[in-house]
Amino acid sequence: MRAFDFTEVLIALVRATGWTVVLSLVAFAGGGILGLVLTMMRVSKNRLLQSISRFYIAFVQGTPLLMQLFLIFFGIPILLGFDVPAFVSASVALIAYAAAYLADIWRGSVEAIPKAQWEAGTSLGLSWLQQFRHVILPQAVKVSIPPTVGFAVQVIKNTSLTSIIGYVELTRQGQILNNVTFQPFVIFAMVGAIYFIVCYPLSLYSQRLEARLTIETR
Repeated sequence: MRAFDFTEVLIALVRATGWTVVLSLVAFAGGGILGLVLTMMRVSKNRLLQSISRFYIAFVQGTPLLMQLFLIFFGIPILLGFDVPAFVSASVALIAYAAAYLADIWRGSVEAIPKAQWEAGTSLGLSWLQQFRHVILPQAVKVSIPPTVGFAVQVIKNTSLTSIIGYVELTRQGQILNNVTFQPFVIFAMVGAIYFIVCYPLSLYSQRLEARLTIETR
């Protein structure tokens, strides 16, 4: 136990926030790449690829993220015989989680584009991949931006679950500080305030993007 020092606690929480942001960026970047692949599989004409993508999305969305963290952090050492660092486990789980939801968001955005656009690409002699890249994707991006930015907020908040496997991000740092100062109300009020400061601008930006794109499409 030690005396509560506001400045010391704030500095420690801000440093931990940096690790939260790093994990969020890794999860979103990796999830975005995998999510794009899953989206292309989902909207392709190949039924096998569609089925694989559909099953992956259903499995990840149908199971708790906490369970996925446990499977990776505790399961891989049992299966492969070596320990996985908490940051790696957290990154893999969040990438898999983000990919499933981003693929669903982007699949909906692609399917929102009129089929006539695909037919126009076909009439120009473009391959399926060329149609997707040059005709469909640029239009789908505008539709997908608001929900994608909104989902980024969920990724940031869900990094708090990685504290359960020992990754020291914002929530875990709050737990550690509470254990030595025994000031739960103050500590976790500060943790909540920092989450709000990080997430609220993204939520606001998402709402403004949605309103702007709605006006542009009318």
